[in-house]
Amino acid sequence: MDDITELAAELGRRLQRVNAHVTTAESCTGGGIAEAITRIPGSSAWFEAGYVTYSNRQKTQQLGVPAELFATVGAVSREVVEAMVRGAQQKSLARFAVAVSGVAGPDGGSPNKPVGTVWLAWGVGETVISEQLFFAGNRDEVRRQTVKAALEGLLQHVAAEISNQG
Repeated sequence: MDDITELAAELGRRLQRVNAHVTTAESCTGGGIAEAITRIPGSSAWFEAGYVTYSNRQKTQQLGVPAELFATVGAVSREVVEAMVRGAQQKSLARFAVAVSGVAGPDGGSPNKPVGTVWLAWGVGETVISEQLFFAGNRDEVRRQTVKAALEGLLQHVAAEISNQG
């Protein structure tokens, strides 16, 4: 079992422990996080939905991301991933969510957002936590690292919920 599959399996165990569901809202990973989760037998018990919103139009139509954000801050931004994660939670009713948007390459980068720039947001109930990361490597490597970071963040947030429950 590879490291991403192990992370997804552990996520499932933890989500079942707190009787919660997760949803994903993905751009640069193209559904890779949802694919990793659904590799796990029985994931239908804790995986609610996956949204692959590659275009800005779909981020707005499917997740309710305000269209004006794309002109003001761009798709690869804190504001957009936070709106994506909120939209995914609202549509799916999942307690936990992750959203990602980034520049996987090999082109599409800029001086302000070079290839490897990724924004992630995690939704935990009413709380949203976001983080910008920078990954090195080719397109596949950036996408794989993003999937791994997304799952690791979910694991941390579910673990915190387990700790809070005693």
